[in-house]
Amino acid sequence: MGEIPFSLDQLRILKAIAAEGSFKRAADSLYVSQPAVSLQVQNLERQLSVPLFDRGGRRAQLTEAGHMLLHYGDRILALCEETCRALEDLQNLQGGTLIIGASQTTGTYLMPKLIGLFRQKYPQVAVQLHVHSTRRISWSVANGQVDLAVIGGEVPAELQEMLTITPYAEDELVLVLPRSHALAQGDTLSHNDLYQLQFIALDAQSTIRKVIDKVLAQHGIDSSRFRIEMELNSIEAIKNAVQSGLGAAFVSASAIGKELNLGSIHQMRIENALIKRPLSVILNPSRYQSKAAETFSREVLPLIHGLLPTIPQPEWAGRPSTLV
Repeated sequence: MGEIPFSLDQLRILKAIAAEGSFKRAADSLYVSQPAVSLQVQNLERQLSVPLFDRGGRRAQLTEAGHMLLHYGDRILALCEETCRALEDLQNLQGGTLIIGASQTTGTYLMPKLIGLFRQKYPQVAVQLHVHSTRRISWSVANGQVDLAVIGGEVPAELQEMLTITPYAEDELVLVLPRSHALAQGDTLSHNDLYQLQFIALDAQSTIRKVIDKVLAQHGIDSSRFRIEMELNSIEAIKNAVQSGLGAAFVSASAIGKELNLGSIHQMRIENALIKRPLSVILNPSRYQSKAAETFSREVLPLIHGLLPTIPQPEWAGRPSTLV
């Protein structure tokens, strides 16, 4: 094979332009000048003898050749980063970087606590936490951009054979009401009571919303009959709305530990319906597993059980329940 017609710096520049949509913003993100970026792209196109960008529009659009080079370039850069982490491991946790992924609720309410525990013992290891949808995080693990991830949703079907998926803990999904609500004097609601409530919900496409709808349907509860007064895009916004008396909501128990302790919202049981979802750890067994990742899995992840709030269980909770 002859000389390779591109450099790692050129691949980084190509990736930055594709992500930012313009040469100028790519240059800013890389802390170099725009002329330097333009020159590198010109050299790269000349070396490859193909155009990489369609320069007719206002936004930098990749050509077919550009998309192909970006696809392979992402894999090359990911492998380079993996190589660097493997070499850093030779320092035996005296340095290096641990990259952890998490789905939205898990990443917001559980992972910072676990990372804090890890950093107390291994302060020399830098930790990055990537919080995205379960689907996006699963692909990051598959591509080697993330060492391991803790998720609460379902791994995409096309990745399930590629990744190791280990159910690790259970997170309960609970119904909460404003303290001032007329029904907040009790602890349990019937199925019909649900249809009388005003609900605040996440967007219909969110993972947790789909999990809730699926589990409720398995318990004979038709969520399409709910009176949804408001849809919000974050758990924090939903909790604030409930505390403000705007309606009821289903939320992860891991997200409301503080509010339950303070008594700022009221948790309700649904008659004969205990709603839980598994939290799973995913990793790619074909990728290099750093000592930092192995240590985090072995020493820190088991502590997740102690971080999940303990919700008093009704008498019927001992019966088998559906798990999503």
